[in-house]
Amino acid sequence: MKYHFKIHKGVDWGYWAECVELDGCHTQGKTLKELNFNMSEVLNGYMSDPPESTVIHPRPLKKCKGRNIVEVEVDPSVAIANRIRELRLKCQLTQMAMKDKLGIKHLSNYQRLEDPFKANPEWATLMLIKRVFPEFRVDDLMA
Repeated sequence: MKYHFKIHKGVDWGYWAECVELDGCHTQGKTLKELNFNMSEVLNGYMSDPPESTVIHPRPLKKCKGRNIVEVEVDPSVAIANRIRELRLKCQLTQMAMKDKLGIKHLSNYQRLEDPFKANPEWATLMLIKRVFPEFRVDDLMA
């Protein structure tokens, strides 16, 4: 999953960039190399909501036209945690109800799926989610 940043040249120094899709997600850097690193860091930080969050972030645009636009990839664990939480919230389920619907024994095991620092589901888990929730699109997670 990739979001788009518009890069700007600073007047007195370096560069700054703003995410096109996510209001308030912006960063700066003295060099383009530093800016690229910072864009990745700020994007993943912005998207790393705690599991109990009710925020649903807008999906990235398929294409974004314009000058000085770059794509920045979301860390896979952050992307999967966000999409699973989004699915649960759109279905108006609690974490406990989601755990039960998926047949997961312990709530903590389900909560790991929504934790951007721990989410690393096996393919079988992703397929289970897809089977129970056909609207869940694994393709949306791919860059």
